[in-house]
Amino acid sequence: MIGGLFAKVFQRVPSLLYRVSLMMKPQVVFVLGGPGAGKGTQCSKIVESFNYTHLSAGDLLRAERAREGSESGQLISNYIKEGKIVPVEITINLLKKAMEETMQEDEKKFRFLIDGFPRNGDNLQGWKKVMEGKADVKFVLFFDCGNEVCIDRCLERGKSSGRSDDNRESLEKRIQTYLQSTRPIIDLYEESGKVRTIDASRCVDEVFADVKAVLDKEG
Repeated sequence: MIGGLFAKVFQRVPSLLYRVSLMMKPQVVFVLGGPGAGKGTQCSKIVESFNYTHLSAGDLLRAERAREGSESGQLISNYIKEGKIVPVEITINLLKKAMEETMQEDEKKFRFLIDGFPRNGDNLQGWKKVMEGKADVKFVLFFDCGNEVCIDRCLERGKSSGRSDDNRESLEKRIQTYLQSTRPIIDLYEESGKVRTIDASRCVDEVFADVKAVLDKEG
């Protein structure tokens, strides 16, 4: 009888743990780096090896731009073509919605890689205003890569990606936006000891070896 009781308790433990995780706040890692630094590629590899959900701010914006009937579609399109940063309200609402839907669909998925966000001070302030107390930012995973390497990678990607911003003119604008707006955010998190820097100029597997070491340590 006692054995059967323990068996029932242990059978319920996973379910109880999952219900607790559902009540948990999203655990977030911001993934930052210049265009072409390999953020998306590395996030895909992280998802394969760790229990994270990858949310790309850029992909969410592009999907919203393409969505039929979107009120923000044309506005997003104009900002992306100019290499400018989309208004924070749009981006944060898309991220918040994606996290909520993911956790509703699978209560075990409460850890998120948010790729390409926050990209400037306005993004960061908007995040704090909307998500303060609703999500925990564990750290920033920073993919550090030289500008020319990033541009060359994006131009190569542009041959098959179909992305309107994978051309040299847009890329140079995006690099300048990154240097002027995003690097200060990385520096800000660095001051509080929350940046994990990865040399992203190397091949994919070498970069991921360092990423894996960071995530194994951070949990």
